[in-house]
Amino acid sequence: MVPQPCVLLKYGELALKGRNRGSFERHLLRNLERVLAAGAEPARVWRRGAVLVVTSTLPLAELTARAREVIGFSVVQPSLRAAKTPDAAADAALDLLRERFGEDDTPRRFAVRARRRNKSFPLTSEQLAAHVGARVCRERGWPVDLDHPEVEIVVEVDRREVFVSVDRQRGQGGLPVGSSGRALALLSGGFDSPVAAYRAMRRGLRCDFVHFTGAPFTGPSSTYKAYALVRQLDRFQGDSRLHVVPIGNAQRSLATAGAGEVQIVAQRRLMIRTAEALARRLRAQALVTGDSLGQVSSQTLSNLATIEQASSLPLLRPLIGWDKEEIIAEARRIGTGDISVLPDEDCCALLTPPRVATHTSAEQLAGLEGRVGMPELVEKLLANAQVLTPAEAKETVAAS
Repeated sequence: MVPQPCVLLKYGELALKGRNRGSFERHLLRNLERVLAAGAEPARVWRRGAVLVVTSTLPLAELTARAREVIGFSVVQPSLRAAKTPDAAADAALDLLRERFGEDDTPRRFAVRARRRNKSFPLTSEQLAAHVGARVCRERGWPVDLDHPEVEIVVEVDRREVFVSVDRQRGQGGLPVGSSGRALALLSGGFDSPVAAYRAMRRGLRCDFVHFTGAPFTGPSSTYKAYALVRQLDRFQGDSRLHVVPIGNAQRSLATAGAGEVQIVAQRRLMIRTAEALARRLRAQALVTGDSLGQVSSQTLSNLATIEQASSLPLLRPLIGWDKEEIIAEARRIGTGDISVLPDEDCCALLTPPRVATHTSAEQLAGLEGRVGMPELVEKLLANAQVLTPAEAKETVAAS
C-alpha cells in the first residue's frame, strides 16, 4: 500500500451517548459532508470504531482546516494511512518527519505512542513503538524522551491498516449542529451575542439570526457587522439566515409613551417579543441571547427576569456566568472578535435615559406596553423585516 494522506476525526462527548448515539452520528456525518463538499471533489469517509477516516483530493492542510470547523469532533488528526506492517509504520513516521522538518538535522527529543485497536497485529503496542522509535533514532539521530518529548509520533493499528501521525489538533468539540433542535439567536454587533450563538451551536442547536437596527435613526453599519458575523458563524453550520428588523420608530414610541428609566428594559422586552413571534414562524424552539449577569445595567438579575417574562419560549443565555475577558478571548478564537471590534451605530444606544433602572418588574411595564399597543407593534416590525443570506453571498464570491 502506498502511504495515503488522511485525517482522523475523533469524538468527544458523543462517544458517551448510549442508544441515541446513532441519531447524533447522522447529524455529524451530514455536517461533515457539507463542509467537505464545498468546492472540492467528493471526499471519502469511513468509520473505524469510534474514529472517522477522511480522504480527499484536497491538500491535507485544507482538509484538516475544514474538518476542524465541524462541531462534534474533539480531535482532528492529520495522518498517513499505511500498510499493516511494522516497517510500513516506521516508513510513514519518517515520511511525516521529513515533510514537517525537512533535512534539518537538529536533534529533537521524541516519543512514539502506539495503540492497537486490532489485537491481531504481530507486535504488542510497546514492541511496535520500540520498532518505530529505533528507526527514527537510527535515521534522524534523535534522542528518545518519553516524559517530555518535543515531537510525539502516534501509531494506531486498525483492522486493515496503520495510521501514523505527528500532529494532533483540537476540534470544536460539543454536539453536532442540529442534533438538539433549532433556535433563534438575537445578534448585535458586539462580542457577546456571536459567542453565545456559537456556544448554542456547540450544544447541538441550529441557529437562525435576528438583528435589530436603529433605522431610520441610524445608518447601516450595524447591519453590515451583523451580516459579517453571520458569515463567520456560518462556517459551523451552513445555510444561515439573518433577519434584520428596523426598530428605531418603535424605540421612539416607547420613549414618547413615557418609558423614562425603563426605556432599555422596555425595548429589550420588545425585541424578545418580536424574536419570539419570528421564532415561531421559523419553527425554532428557543431564543438565544448574549446576556452576562451584571455586565451592564440592563443585565441585573431583576431586569433579566423582567425581560425573560416577555417570551413563552425558553430564553437561553450561554454566557450568563462568563466575564468580558473570557467572552473576548472566545470571540477571537472563533474568528468573530475582529468584526465585533469595528465601530457601528448600536440601536441600544438610542434614546438611552440619563439613569437606567436596575430593578424592574413585568407589572411595572404593563401600562407602558399597553399604551404603545405591543401586539400591533410586533406585527409591524416583522412586516418590515428583511431576510439576508450571507452563506449564498459567500458562495458567489468564491465562485467568481
